[in-house]
Amino acid sequence: MAKRGKRYLEAMKEVVRTKSYSPAEAIELVQKTSSVNFDATVEAHLRLGVDPRHADQQVRGVVLLPHGTGKRVRVLVFAEGEAEKIAKEAGADYAGGDELIEKIEKGWLDFDIAIAAQGEVMGKVAKRLGKVLGPRGLMPNPKAGTVVPAEDIPRVIKEFRLGRVEFKIDKTANLHVPIGKVSFEAEKLLENLASLMEAVIQAKPSGAKGQYIEKIVLTSTMGPGVKVDLPQALALRTA
Repeated sequence: MAKRGKRYLEAMKEVVRTKSYSPAEAIELVQKTSSVNFDATVEAHLRLGVDPRHADQQVRGVVLLPHGTGKRVRVLVFAEGEAEKIAKEAGADYAGGDELIEKIEKGWLDFDIAIAAQGEVMGKVAKRLGKVLGPRGLMPNPKAGTVVPAEDIPRVIKEFRLGRVEFKIDKTANLHVPIGKVSFEAEKLLENLASLMEAVIQAKPSGAKGQYIEKIVLTSTMGPGVKVDLPQALALRTA
């Protein structure tokens, strides 16, 4: 077991490990117990009652957090011709086709989100970058809304700038989703959490049996986890 630092151990004294806190109380505790000297990210970790090995139990979706994540995302758009022009005019940090693909093949990965225009360029990306971008969660995907017609590129870029976040279940049936920064007002973090809960519930797969969401924990970067009362979290609704 990894040895914990003094500040972490001090923060842990504020959290009752056996207690499930209301969403508002959990957020307050996460903010209070953050001890790093930077604006830490607040994350929601959800344990789901599904089996990721089955295709009909995959959980994947997007959520538009009303108050954003507090982080400026670097957006890359795979596009050629008119679509590339549209992407650049819409504010993409990087836009292009073969030259960007070659750059990534050589190891460059200085971006947070990858979008692709529908058509030939997406075929090239899938063939040449699937093994590079896929494991990192950066591969454009129609189901995630990141492979779109050229005319939709500005809308998708804008959504990511405002706080659009993708979520996808991992191999252990967990979701890990940022919902803001410790510096946010607690009410804004609560509203972001409510939006996430609605999106995850809506993304419930057809093959899910029994209890869908089993556990929710909030934490900050390098901070202790705070268990959230499940019925109260499931009852959260956006305004």
